Amino acid sequence: MSRIQSHLDLDVYKLAFESAMRIFELSKQFPKEETCSLTDQIRRSSRSVCANIAEGWRKRRYEAAFVSKLSDAEAEAAEAQTWLEFAYECEYLTVEVMKELRKTYDHVIGKLVKMIINPTPWILPR
Repeated sequence: MSRIQSHLDLDVYKLAFESAMRIFELSKQFPKEETCSLTDQIRRSSRSVCANIAEGWRKRRYEAAFVSKLSDAEAEAAEAQTWLEFAYECEYLTVEVMKELRKTYDHVIGKLVKMIINPTPWILPR
């Protein structure tokens, strides 16, 4: 296993980024009347997962700040799941795509929770 040099090397970041890009591509097909609501919200929350992981990575000198940003990422992932549910119920996503993305975000959340529960391996020495 190679050494993690930046947030870009974290499996959880890679998974969240791939999911955000998938959501971006899928949401291009949403109706135009959803542009200022569902489309914007689902894109924002999915991208925010990645942004919060990146910010947390840069704050590893301070355990509380690191954990706080990972908690924000976890919350954004749960929000993205909620918007995915709306997209599915509005029939913008198939059941297969919905299940796949829900499972992926469950995986992202699980990885984040593990890091939150045990941040010590990630924290930089002072």
